[in-house]
Amino acid sequence: MASPMARIKAILTIGVLGLVTLILIPPQWLAVKAGWKVRKQLPMIWHRIAGRLVGFKVQQIGKPATGRPLLITANHVSWVDIPVIGALMPLSFIAKSEVAGWPIFGLFAKLQRTVFVDRQRRSDTGRVTSEIADRMAAGDAMVLFAEGTSNDGNCVLPFRSALLGAATRQLGETQVDVWVQPLSIVYRNLHGFPMGRQFRPHVAWYGDMELPDHLWGVFCDGALDVVITWGAPVLITKDTDRKSLSRHLEEEVRSLTVHALAGN
Repeated sequence: MASPMARIKAILTIGVLGLVTLILIPPQWLAVKAGWKVRKQLPMIWHRIAGRLVGFKVQQIGKPATGRPLLITANHVSWVDIPVIGALMPLSFIAKSEVAGWPIFGLFAKLQRTVFVDRQRRSDTGRVTSEIADRMAAGDAMVLFAEGTSNDGNCVLPFRSALLGAATRQLGETQVDVWVQPLSIVYRNLHGFPMGRQFRPHVAWYGDMELPDHLWGVFCDGALDVVITWGAPVLITKDTDRKSLSRHLEEEVRSLTVHALAGN
C-alpha cells in the first residue's frame, strides 16, 4: 500500500496533468481537424510533461532513423510505453480497435492520430494497411507493437508478421523504399533500485490487471528508470521477404532487451 506522501504526490500529479490536458486538448483538436503541422508536436509536449510529473527517467541508446517512410517495431510492456515513446519524437501509434472506446485514453489516442486495427475482422486489413502506408508516405513515423499484446517486461514475445508485412508491402507496391527500425523498451529501476523479475510487474501491465489500480500504483510510486534502445534501421523494398524481416526484427529487439535487462 502506498504511503500517505505517495498518495498526496499522486493526487497532485493527476491534478496538474489534468489541467495540462484541458489546456492542450482544444488546440490539438483544432490542429488535427485543420491539418496544422503543430498536431505532431503537441502530443509530444504532453507526453514529456506527463513523464516529468510522474517521474520517468529515460536513458536513450542509439538514435531514431532520419529516413522516411519509417515504421518502428517495438516490444510492448505497459500503457507506460505510450508516454515514454511519445516523448521522444513526433510519432503516432498503431493500436487495437478496443482502445478507441476506452474512457479518456481513447480520446488521447484519437488526438494523437492513432491508427486502430480490428483484429477480429480480416476484411479490415486492407483499409488499415492502406491508412498506415498513406501516413508513412506522408512522413509520419508510425509505431507498431509487433508482439500484438503486452508482456511481463522480462521477455519479448514472438512478433506477428501479418500487419508488418501488409503495411510495408502496400508501400513497396508504389516503388517506395521503407525504413523499419527495431526498438527495445526496458523498465530497469524503481526509485534507483533494480526492479528484478519479481517487481517488474509494478510497471508491466498485462493479463487481467485492472487499469485504474495499475495507473494509481504508477502515479504513487513513479521514479521509473527506463532504457530505450534503438536498433539499426533496415531498408526494405518490394522484394524484401516479410517473414525473414519479422524474424530479424524480433531477434534484434529480444537481443537489445536482454542486454538492457542485464544492465549492459
